[in-house]
This record gives sequence, structure tokens and C-alpha cells, in this order.
Amino acid sequence: MAKNLRERAIGATGSVSGAASILGSWQVCHSVCLGIISALSLVGITVAGMPLLFLTKIALPAWTIALVLLIATVLIYLKKMCISRNLIIINSGLIVAGVPFQQVQQFSKYFLLTGGVIAAAGIYLLIKERISRKKSEMKKRRK
Repeated sequence: MAKNLRERAIGATGSVSGAASILGSWQVCHSVCLGIISALSLVGITVAGMPLLFLTKIALPAWTIALVLLIATVLIYLKKMCISRNLIIINSGLIVAGVPFQQVQQFSKYFLLTGGVIAAAGIYLLIKERISRKKSEMKKRRK
């Protein structure tokens, strides 16, 4: 029971690292802000400006924390093999997509594309694994 709880906590840490990394991407923050403004306008609330602009100030620290958490997750994975490899791939893609450094902003579309492809590959592998696991369970039940 404690081992299962520990595995879930480690998995949640990896998910938090991936979610925090995407905050570093200005384009994603901008899209989220526009989505919030659109959603608020549907219920009659008008917002002037960008309600999540404060996130740009914490983008680098959030991305750095996400990277550190991903490294810790990978080290735990290599030592214990108790974390989903596919979730680590997804989180890695999100971190690559969310690179917040001003010096490489001219390459941001390449980081976003590369990270998106990595994350999409992780999602594909995750879905493929779950489908194959369900098929094998159904074969066992039939026997």
C-alpha cells in the first residue's frame, strides 16, 4: 500500500514538472489568457488587458523548477523503474516546448514543434500501451 502511494506521489511530481514547464512558453500563456478572456466574455464579464500577465515574471523560475523535478523523476525512474516511461516522455516534451529563455526566442517555434512532437509521441505510446494491456486482459478473461 505504501509503495503504491509512493509511486503515485512520484508520478504526480512528474506531472507537476510538465505542467510547470509549459508556463514558460509565452505563446501558451498568451493563448491561455485569451481563452480566459473569451470564457469570461461569454458570461458577460469584460476584461481589459491580460489577466495572467504575472505568469511571465515567474516563467523562468517555474521552468527551472519543472526541469529540476523532471531530472529528479528521471533519476528515480532509472533507479527504481517505478514511474511510467511514457509520462516522462510527455513531460520532457512539455519542458522542451516551454523554453523561456529570451536569448533563444527566435527559435521558439522550433522548440514548440520539437516539444510538441515529443509530447505527442509520449501520448501515442501511452495510449498504445493501455490499448495493448486491455487487449491482453480481455484475452485472459476469455480463457
